[in-house]
Amino acid sequence: MADRFGRQITALLAGAVTAAGDLGLAELRRGGADVSVGLVDDDQPVTRAAVASHPTLARCTLGDLRSAALPQRSFDIVACTLLLDRIEHAELVLDRMVSALKPGGLLLLQVRDRDCAASFLDRTLPDWLRSAIWRRHRPGRPGPHRAVYERLSTARGIRSYALLRGLVIAEWQPLGGLAGGLHPAPRGYLAAQQIVARFSGRLTAGHEELLYVLRKPENRYARLL
Repeated sequence: MADRFGRQITALLAGAVTAAGDLGLAELRRGGADVSVGLVDDDQPVTRAAVASHPTLARCTLGDLRSAALPQRSFDIVACTLLLDRIEHAELVLDRMVSALKPGGLLLLQVRDRDCAASFLDRTLPDWLRSAIWRRHRPGRPGPHRAVYERLSTARGIRSYALLRGLVIAEWQPLGGLAGGLHPAPRGYLAAQQIVARFSGRLTAGHEELLYVLRKPENRYARLL
C-alpha cells in the first residue's frame, strides 16, 4: 500500500466466507488509502447460508470459480483463504486468480495441508465432531466445509505450482498443530493428530495449515525478488 499510495489498490478476497476479516483494509481506508475490494466464493450450501445471514458478505459473488468473471491483470492483491482445500479443480481456479493478478501483484494463500494429520482427521471424522473442531478453531466463521484436499493443497503442490507458473514465494509460514497460531481446538485434538502422525509414518502433526505470500513478477522469467 505504501508503495502505491495515491493510487487505487484493487484486492480480491477469494473464499470470502472463510476469510478472517478484510485483511485490515478498513483501517487502511481510514488512513486515506483508496482500496477497492471484490468478494467471491464457491456456490455451496454453507457459503449460501453464510452470505444470506452476514450483511458484510452481501456483495459476495457465488458460483463456479472456474468460470467466474475475473478480468485479466485487474487486481493488485488476491487473497485466497481456506478455499483450495474445499473445492474441486483447485488448480484451474487458482490459474484464474493468477491471471487476474497484475504483474508485481501479491497472491496470499492460506490452505489446509493434505499431508497433515489434521487433514486426515477432517476427511474421516463424523460431521458433528468436525463441526466442534471448526467452531473452536474459527469461532464465528461459517463451516465446516467440504473436505476435498486435491494435490495442490500441499506444500509440494504449491511449490510446484509456483515454479511452473513463474511465481516467486516471498514468505511462507506453518500454522496450527505443534506450530500453534490458531484458536485452541477441542481437548485431545492435538494428541489425536500426534497419534495419527506416528502410526501413518508420512503425515505430520507439526502444522495444520500453510500461509504463503507469492509475488507475480513484472517479468515472468524473473526468478529473484
